[in-house]
Amino acid sequence: MSKKFASHADTEEKQVSFTRLADGLYAYTAEGDPNTGIIIGDDSVMVVDTQATPIMAQDVIRRIREVTDLPIKHVVMSHYHAVRVLGASAYEAENIYASRNTYELIKERGQQDYESEVGRFPRLFQGVDSVPGLTWPNIVFERELTVFMGRREVRIMHLGKGHTRGDTVVWLPEEKVLFSGDQVEYGATPYSGDAYHEEWPATLDKLLALEPEQLVPGRGDALTTPALCREAIEGTRDFLLTMYNSVKAGKAAGKSLSECYAETYALMKPKYGHWVIFDHCLPFDITRCYDEAGGEYPDPRIWTAERDQEMWHSLQEVVENQ
Repeated sequence: MSKKFASHADTEEKQVSFTRLADGLYAYTAEGDPNTGIIIGDDSVMVVDTQATPIMAQDVIRRIREVTDLPIKHVVMSHYHAVRVLGASAYEAENIYASRNTYELIKERGQQDYESEVGRFPRLFQGVDSVPGLTWPNIVFERELTVFMGRREVRIMHLGKGHTRGDTVVWLPEEKVLFSGDQVEYGATPYSGDAYHEEWPATLDKLLALEPEQLVPGRGDALTTPALCREAIEGTRDFLLTMYNSVKAGKAAGKSLSECYAETYALMKPKYGHWVIFDHCLPFDITRCYDEAGGEYPDPRIWTAERDQEMWHSLQEVVENQ
């Protein structure tokens, strides 16, 4: 019988941290599980990424209520992936923000992604029956939107393609705090199955140019110094360039996906193998790299539960021999 997704072996509950970054700014992190950001303004609260289900979002709400009674009026979708956004209904927010490209991705492939991710990450979808359906934004922007929460200025920005074609970051210019979503990871493997590897490094350069002093990555600890912020952004970029350049060279040499996978896995394992979800992400990441290299599929193909299984099983012999 073929081995299940690597993520199925991840059954241990993670220790949650609720880190104060500055007055009214918090990071909800859990040892490499998806992070949530909290911004408390003068009159309301904004949540950046919601957790995967309303049941799981309740723990975020509990933490928020320990520090403020203000209403949670705003939810930001850093991108469309189910594990980030399907808990949104728990907050009963007036406004749900997303980039235009994220909105289009929800229309195009939101349901397939929902079904795919639930199959990949069973532990992260506790209480999946509480999900009322896809999360739809009611405020959609093209490039940048500024929200004033009283005196607190919050910039919601789509700076370019990367982890998906619609990635959104949240930037507080006065405090120099960045909530990056999965554009940046720290000690966690970037998932790039829906990515644009040709463009993601340039988007990361734009994040570096902001010179954040604190950063909440998509996964990993909250980063509380400029040096750690730079390390996370550059580390994400280095991972992506190493992986994509390896696959691109292999494909140009006429090698198969399995051959490129074996070579690139062996190349990446010594430096990055200890990063969270490494063995889970690499088959998806390298499959997308192979599709993108040479321009065969400039846009990511839709992952369905069926395609997940087909890809995973086709690479199992390669995976197990590493």
